[in-house]
Amino acid sequence: MTIAEQIRKIATDARQASHVMARLSSGAKNGLLLAMADALVANTAILVGENKKDLSAGEQKGLSSAMLDRLMLDETRVRAMADGLREVATLPDPVGEVTRMWKRPNDLQVGKMRIPLGVIGIIYEARPNVTADAAALCLKAGNGVILRGGSEAIHSNLAIARILQAEMNKAGIPAAALAVVPFAEREGVLELLKQEEFIDLIIPRGGESLIRFVVEHSKIPVIKHYKGVCHVFVDATADFDMAERIIINAKTQRPGVCNALETLLVHKDVAETFIPRIATTLTGLKVELRGDDCFRQFAPQAKPATEEDWHAEYLELILAARVVDGLDEAIDHINRYGSLHTEAIVTSDYATAQRFIREVNSSCVLVNASTRFADGNQLGLGAEIGISTTKLHSFGPMGLEDLTTTKFIVYGDGQIRQ
Repeated sequence: MTIAEQIRKIATDARQASHVMARLSSGAKNGLLLAMADALVANTAILVGENKKDLSAGEQKGLSSAMLDRLMLDETRVRAMADGLREVATLPDPVGEVTRMWKRPNDLQVGKMRIPLGVIGIIYEARPNVTADAAALCLKAGNGVILRGGSEAIHSNLAIARILQAEMNKAGIPAAALAVVPFAEREGVLELLKQEEFIDLIIPRGGESLIRFVVEHSKIPVIKHYKGVCHVFVDATADFDMAERIIINAKTQRPGVCNALETLLVHKDVAETFIPRIATTLTGLKVELRGDDCFRQFAPQAKPATEEDWHAEYLELILAARVVDGLDEAIDHINRYGSLHTEAIVTSDYATAQRFIREVNSSCVLVNASTRFADGNQLGLGAEIGISTTKLHSFGPMGLEDLTTTKFIVYGDGQIRQ
């Protein structure tokens, strides 16, 4: 079979298997996930052995130490994968939930019920744990899933899939509901993105170049976020101790993640007192500052900021900073330069906080808290499949509920339309 034929068969089989997944009870799905978790732990030696093939190939290709670390599986990480499956098993099942019911004048009872999306394709890089995490979330939400991981993790991904599929077979559930594309050629991705007849949604997870490639070539709706240009606005009424804690955490805890702070906005009324303090603290933490002219009056160690800095997702210890006249200018800056990801305000004024929440056009908006909380687990979703900065059909961190949609249900007693 050609690559195109293989991909079409995978997609066709996943569609058929997804109908079985959609009918499974919560108990059956939870039991499957728990059995999968136990199987991963029981097969740790096999997983580590297959992972060594990927690590060896990665070293030969000259992958960075950071990339090799993301790729590596050991006993601790396999246990963590298994714990992730067990955690998903404990989450409430969204499938079948009736979210609303209302009565029409003709006595029709109208409602909306959550149902699976169908088949979800996930295209991702490097981390093998995504194979187990994504499979667990998609299956728990009653979907079929097709996984296409990066070539650097192909042995690990296929080994994880074989272990999980074996548990599906034992439970009498078609293993085609959990498919892993078994080859690394880019043609496979291109063919996968053509299967709009069988696949309902594509979720790419990785760098901006991967996501743009998927969006450019997909005939299927894509959930995406290109980058996270996240802001913190320090209002005139901000508590300085609180603001400092939030900024340090948002910028320095993990600077290489998409919910890290990239641009700091400071109200002009507190610039003279707050900027020298925060600039000294951040410089001591090895953060390179790039500021506008006003910011640099109070932080001479900052480099001049350029127009490109306001668009930048640095993913390292660099921070752009600007002084703004007030809330209106802060909101205008965020809505112009932001990436619809995550923004925060530090303020003690309720009305200001409420305007910020209403008028900032991003998927996660926080008051007096770090941008690092823009994460499915931190927000109480239990786990997340990714973060969406598109508004259809999900916006922000995506949990189980976001892997479903709703349909109308109508109860009558013989009504006909007049």
